Order: sequence, then structure tokens, then C-alpha cells
Amino acid sequence: MRSRVAMIFSNTPVRLQPYFGFRNERRLMVSARALKASSTDFKRSGRWRAIRTMIKQFASHEMADLPVRLEIARPDGNTFSHESKTDKEGFVHFEVELEGSWPHGSSTDWETVALHWENESGRQSAPGHVLVPGQAASLGVISDIDDTILETGITGGLRNLLRNMKRVVAQLPEERIAVPGADVFYNALGGSAPASAQAVAPGDHLPATKRPFFYISSSPWNLYSYLVAFKRSRNLPLGPIMLRDWSLNRDTLGSASHGAHKREAIDRVLGAFPDMKFALIGDDTQGDFVAFGETVERHPNRIAAVFIRRAAKAELNADERAAQTTMKEASVPLWLGDDYSTGEAFLDKIGLASDGEAQQIIEIVK
Repeated sequence: MRSRVAMIFSNTPVRLQPYFGFRNERRLMVSARALKASSTDFKRSGRWRAIRTMIKQFASHEMADLPVRLEIARPDGNTFSHESKTDKEGFVHFEVELEGSWPHGSSTDWETVALHWENESGRQSAPGHVLVPGQAASLGVISDIDDTILETGITGGLRNLLRNMKRVVAQLPEERIAVPGADVFYNALGGSAPASAQAVAPGDHLPATKRPFFYISSSPWNLYSYLVAFKRSRNLPLGPIMLRDWSLNRDTLGSASHGAHKREAIDRVLGAFPDMKFALIGDDTQGDFVAFGETVERHPNRIAAVFIRRAAKAELNADERAAQTTMKEASVPLWLGDDYSTGEAFLDKIGLASDGEAQQIIEIVK
């Protein structure tokens, strides 16, 4: 099968798809994927072009063993390079130990890096963007995507996958239905300054959200550009997205692996920023409640609050009730609701009232 795909894309130049990364003062993490596929274009004026682009994202041919060079710039302007190769699925992962002083700025921003490779047309480069929480950022947000900000159904088993594929392929990102109130709620939490993706030189900085946002999802990496375009179209805060490499097997399509993937992704973020607390936002369709409960159990002092959107609206099962008990015993405020309207009492519990934002948020959600 792979040999046939390779023949189809044999004349398509290799491109590199950078993914949003993040760093602290000691380590920088950023990934990309080498593909023989057209660049993404979801403009409304080109629906059929967008559909063809989406199909190619799923039928793309990954390039293994491609040399990639990462260029980063220190705060003093000196640049450094790190080299690696793509794996058998086309991914390249950089985890760079930062030598010397790499302080955070006063506010959260995006730091630009550059990725270099060669294809049939010669030397190529693409900018990458790395989220750097500001020195004043004591609270971050880790959010699910599927059915939390966007109704997808794509990871709910083979039947839901097939049902949703038509929606993913045929509808442009800006046509997808966002969860009501998600944009207001997320922006009120400190996400009202979306980052720009313009090409700039390594070391340049771009404005980000007031609070750092991170996203976890069991959707495939093929949907990365689609999800970024959706968030841009709805003015939702941008941030690193941790997706999964998919295969059509029980491990991918079954529900058991969703929670494990999300727990691992959350632990990665918590480990990178040990001095920050985080609010966790998810829903009740893919094990978020249980995964968040296990996170609270392992890191009881790191979670400021948990928000669970009741998308399925079913009665809590035994595992979810156990997670609810864990949060209560750890004194972690828990919100359960079918929309994102909230009130002053809950904001007081999670500490937003003390930073002067509570009244503004209350007025918005009213």
C-alpha cells in the first residue's frame, strides 16, 4: 500500500509541516513532519481546492530519514543549529538543552525558530513557533479539543470516524460548529490575543495570549492544520497541540487509549513548567474526566481547577464518580455543565477574582 502511495506522490516536493512547540529556561521542544503533500489552503473561495487539500492530508506520503536542521537564536542574538532525521512516520522531534541564560520575557509570547531541509527544488526553510510563558504567568490552561471546543466524533470508534470523515473533508474549518460560548470563555480566561504566523527570523518574538494555552487531543496529526485554521476562524487562543499518530486498529479506535495519551501529554506540560498551576478543560465523551482525576491524584498541588463540559449528559459512571471524589479531597474546584456560562462564586474559588479579571469575565458571560 505504501509503495502505491509513494508512486502517487513521487513528483510532489517534500515539504516540512512545523508544529507549535514550547520551551522553558532549560529546554526547547518542537516537532515537524516531512510529507509529500500540497500545502494547506482552506480559503472559502477555493472549496474544491480545500477538499482536495484535506484528502491529501490523509493520503500523504511521509518521508523517513530526511535530514532536518533546527536553527534557534539565543536572547543575545547568537544562533545555534541542531540536526536530526525524520523517523519512519516522517516525524522529527527536537528536545534541545539550552546552555547559558534563556530567560522568559515579562509576558507570554511566541519565539521563532527555523527548520531547514532539502528537496528536489533545492534548499528549503520554514519558520516554527515556540510558546514561551511569561515570567508573570502563574496559571496556564490545558484543554481538550474534540467536543470541548469543536464537535468532532472522530475518535469515538470506527462508526463515528466514518460518519465524521464526510464532515471533515467537505466542510471548511470556518464552517464547523464551535461549542457555544467556547470563544467567550477561553478568551475570558486570558486567550484574547491570538498569535500571528508570519514568517520571521529566528529569535524574533510575536505576541501570544495572556495565559499560555496547551491543547491535547486524540485526533490524528493529519488534522493539525485544520484545527489551527478552525481556532483562528473563531478567535480561539492558539497554543501547542499534542495529537496522535493514527493506525486503523484497536489501539487507535478504542476508547481505552484516549485517557493514556492525554495523561502523558498533561504530564509533559506539567513537567516543563513546574512553577505553574493549570486549569484543565475537557468533556465527558472521551475519558477526560477520569484522566483529569488521575492527574489531580498524581499532582494535587498543580491543578487550579477542572472544567468538564457535559456533552454526552449521561449519568456519571463509577470511574467518573471516583474522579469527582479525588478532586473534592484535593480541594480542586470542579465545574460540570453543558455550556460555558459560569458565575462569580466559582471564579472566586479558582482565584480569578483576586487578579482583577473576575468582574470583566462575569460581565462577558452574562
